[in-house]
Amino acid sequence: MPIAIEVENLQKTFKGKREVRALDGVSFAVEEGTVFGLLGPNGSGKTTAVRVLTTILRADAGTARVLGHDVQKKAALVRTLIGLAGQYAAVDENLTGRENLRMVGNLNHLPRDVVARRAVELLDQFNLSDAGDRPLKTYSGGMRRRLDLAAALVARPTVLFLDEPTTGLDPQSRNDLWEVIERLVGGGTTVLLTTQYLEEADRLASSLAVIDNGKVIAEGTPESMKADLGATVLEVGLPSIDDAARTGVILDGLGTHAALVNGTVVEVTVDEGPQAAMAALRALDSAGIAPQSFNLREPSLDDVFLSLTGHRTEEVVSDDDGDLSPRQKRKKKRLEELAEALPVGTGEFS
Repeated sequence: MPIAIEVENLQKTFKGKREVRALDGVSFAVEEGTVFGLLGPNGSGKTTAVRVLTTILRADAGTARVLGHDVQKKAALVRTLIGLAGQYAAVDENLTGRENLRMVGNLNHLPRDVVARRAVELLDQFNLSDAGDRPLKTYSGGMRRRLDLAAALVARPTVLFLDEPTTGLDPQSRNDLWEVIERLVGGGTTVLLTTQYLEEADRLASSLAVIDNGKVIAEGTPESMKADLGATVLEVGLPSIDDAARTGVILDGLGTHAALVNGTVVEVTVDEGPQAAMAALRALDSAGIAPQSFNLREPSLDDVFLSLTGHRTEEVVSDDDGDLSPRQKRKKKRLEELAEALPVGTGEFS
């Protein structure tokens, strides 16, 4: 299958009180007509990678191509081919939904009749027709995110970048947005999706890369990653942290990977679930440890991430800004908001 996005040894460093390498040799490839998930915690480098690929930031080293075009050498051309829905909504709350979509179409230099038609089509596609002539300030969070995604689609991009598109949404709004993404991919759109939600990556992505501290630490399909971890996860809840630490040592040699201790819970992946469970209970009983809970379950992407990194995706690590001063961070954030507010496809920023 043809490659839509190709990244080779991408590097980006932010300078503040100390240098922080947000991207440290990142490489991956995305096939056309698929969803590629870039999975990682806050500050792992996901958003930095998206900003480089969408020409908002320039990489320090390495290469990135979208549909065969270098994103730095052919930035203006790349912007005509892609759409972006970032973490900051690129919409104006004082305008109506319809006016926002028309504004994006005009900035993309689309013919007036096409702009009007696309606004109607997208409002209908995202179930916003009844709210199309209301100011955005009256929209719910889920409606705003749907309109933001609609705005990214006005110019019918071939490749769509979604940077944590469902963050902060309620479960129903998140599910609605997932259905929209699935329909887009069914129509041939290529999607690069960054997310902290393991369920989201598991449902949408046909392949993914796990990124942590600016490095890709694993790649594959969700199924292959879960299969590599082990057939079953043994999860033991303990009364105290001390008991959990002792249990981790006792169960460490029982599974296919080292036992993981997270607070008062110990998890270990095993090949033979029932037999391993019996062995674990006997070992804990001999040590005088009484578990508060004891479960066997199938592995999840959360287990994969915890096994690879030692922490869960929702645990916040250092951010991409490093040790910038508060004023520098505010300035950087504002510049990024302004950059993302410009419609991809206009060639008006570099």
